[in-house]
Amino acid sequence: MCVTCGCYDDSEPTITNLEVDEVEHHHHTHTLPDGSIITHSHSRDRQHEVSQLHAKIHNTTISLEQNILAKNNLIAAQNRGWFKGRNILALNLMSSPGAGKTTLLTQTINDLKHQLTLSVIEGDQETTNDAQKIRETGCKVIQINTGTGCHLDASMIDRGLQQLNPPLNSVVMIENVGNLVCPALFDLGEQAKVVILSVTEGEDKPIKYPHMFSASEIMILTKIDLLPYVEFDVQKCIEYAQQINPQIKIFQVSAKTGAGLDSWYKWLSEKVTDLPPS
Repeated sequence: MCVTCGCYDDSEPTITNLEVDEVEHHHHTHTLPDGSIITHSHSRDRQHEVSQLHAKIHNTTISLEQNILAKNNLIAAQNRGWFKGRNILALNLMSSPGAGKTTLLTQTINDLKHQLTLSVIEGDQETTNDAQKIRETGCKVIQINTGTGCHLDASMIDRGLQQLNPPLNSVVMIENVGNLVCPALFDLGEQAKVVILSVTEGEDKPIKYPHMFSASEIMILTKIDLLPYVEFDVQKCIEYAQQINPQIKIFQVSAKTGAGLDSWYKWLSEKVTDLPPS
């Protein structure tokens, strides 16, 4: 994917539209120093060839990092304009693997689907398991599999939106790949980043992964129904998060019991209401 975050450069993102059971593979072009243009895919049977090509294209790690982030930010700005023009609220949901993103998301959809029009972009390295769970709620969803890549980027979201085609005046939830490092670095064009942390992970996560928590507008502390059974200092976790990001808004919830979800839903509904008319 990129040297910026250490992803393997020969990963091949794919997009699966569960509505029509179609899989789109990624092809892209490079302009070589001599001016020639090469189009290629990252299919596994061409990994050696592609690696040699990329070695020829990218002269230094530093310039590649700069190019990747600059290109990503440009596409993210385009995505943001696309969302704004359609009056769509886009949220980037990020967490460690197993923190409860999908469970929270399915519960949110089930509780709000008669009040808000929601659709989902699911990000995982492999499988469509989480997308299938989302689909069972009746929500429109597409799956992006990043292969060896450890995060979604703005280009993937651009391609995903073409498949998803969310309606005007709606909400798009982007469930990023489970990772507390790289997703914080890559703007997708979302209106807000939401970091999800479970009480099973340890209260010091905000100070271990400060970039994630400083980049996020919202922190959702999940699985609070397990607090009687785990050693987790809620107040210390909140203090750590506010130490990193004094403006961060925090919700404590349990998708299993429903505790705290009303506050999360109120914020989400207000965020939709605050969108300027298209």
